[in-house]
Amino acid sequence: MNILVIGNGGREHALAWKMKQSPLCQKIFVAPGNAGTALVAENVDLGVNDFEGLGKFCLENSVGLVVVGPEGPLVNGIRDYFENDTALKGILMIGPGKIGAQLEGSKDYSKQFMLRHNIPTAKAKSFIVSDLSQALDYISSCKPPIVLKADGLAAGKGVIISLSQGEAKAVIKEMLVNKRFGAASAKVLIEEFLNGIELSVFVLTDGKDYVILPEAKDYKRIGEGDTGPNTGGMGAVSPVVFADPSFMQKIDKLIVKPTIDGLNREGIDYKGFIFVGIMNMGGNPFVIEYNARMGDPETQAVMPRIKSDFVELLIAAAKGELKNKQIQIDENCTVTIALVSGGYPGEYETGKVIEGLGEEGQAMVFHAGTTRQKEHVLTHGGRVLAISGKGKSLSEARDQAYAAAAQISWEGLYYRKDIGQDLLNYKV
Repeated sequence: MNILVIGNGGREHALAWKMKQSPLCQKIFVAPGNAGTALVAENVDLGVNDFEGLGKFCLENSVGLVVVGPEGPLVNGIRDYFENDTALKGILMIGPGKIGAQLEGSKDYSKQFMLRHNIPTAKAKSFIVSDLSQALDYISSCKPPIVLKADGLAAGKGVIISLSQGEAKAVIKEMLVNKRFGAASAKVLIEEFLNGIELSVFVLTDGKDYVILPEAKDYKRIGEGDTGPNTGGMGAVSPVVFADPSFMQKIDKLIVKPTIDGLNREGIDYKGFIFVGIMNMGGNPFVIEYNARMGDPETQAVMPRIKSDFVELLIAAAKGELKNKQIQIDENCTVTIALVSGGYPGEYETGKVIEGLGEEGQAMVFHAGTTRQKEHVLTHGGRVLAISGKGKSLSEARDQAYAAAAQISWEGLYYRKDIGQDLLNYKV
């Protein structure tokens, strides 16, 4: 089968890398891709939201399966576009329609969904700019820290944790009045702060049945010790020491099953990934957020741990045939480090020559923001590469990842040196 992966980040490189290992995969295309996806697939010069161009390409190249990487095309309705076109509707797709994608596209929608289906989550209230005075009053009744979330998509940067009521009031004015995140912050959720340790759980579902992929813990902040502003993700670790069978059973029973049942009850046909951001509060899981796709950089830590034929699972999900499917998971550990441009997540320069990519090593190198210019690979984004080390222990996987990262350089390169360190001595 010919497969089209939509996207151009590290997640899409890892997905294409994994799918290429399947005997069911004939040819892989990535639109638009990057310098790394070109090593495992054929890049296609089409934008992720060019539905007409993508549809035409699928027909001309006998594409049988489309895997949508980023959230944008899902929220914008790529599945709906394909399903409403007679020529395209027979093509299998991984990714929900516009309504299902609202689990990620609107924080308010997803919060109301959780409340309707009794899924454990933080208390929250939503406000628009005309409600500013009520929002300020509400903040006065909140105990700090206070979480403020832009309702819409903000590239993983629309969540701000304020340490005081005064700070929260200044932030909500900036978000609602000054439109700090543009249209994404036209509505803002003020949410109770959940104090615990985070976990990312990934579910592949056909809308009725599901398999749970390897879990991961990601590191969102730019600075070591989880300091500084949020980013799209500075690294990830899988498996996660506190996600033992008993805790994962709680997540399945209290969160995953009620989520799938809720989608069914509301008549939402959902075929694709659900990424559940979990907060572990004293052994009890609470949902922080849903995403309608795989995470980045967690995918780069998760894919190397899947032993099953991943394409077989994707086809089963897209056809509604996941019932009784099992997933085999490698017990080894993976540690993924994001190598980023200097200045990220603020302003940064691109076009820097990347040195050391040809070095032989055990770690996997997944490209995110890269482009090729003649014989050089250049930086082309904030997060540039994701290095994934693998080992029998977390320590061994870390050592492998950091040894590989040390071989790579470009002007302004930065990465956190503490990914996974907090879990090395974690007591369950």
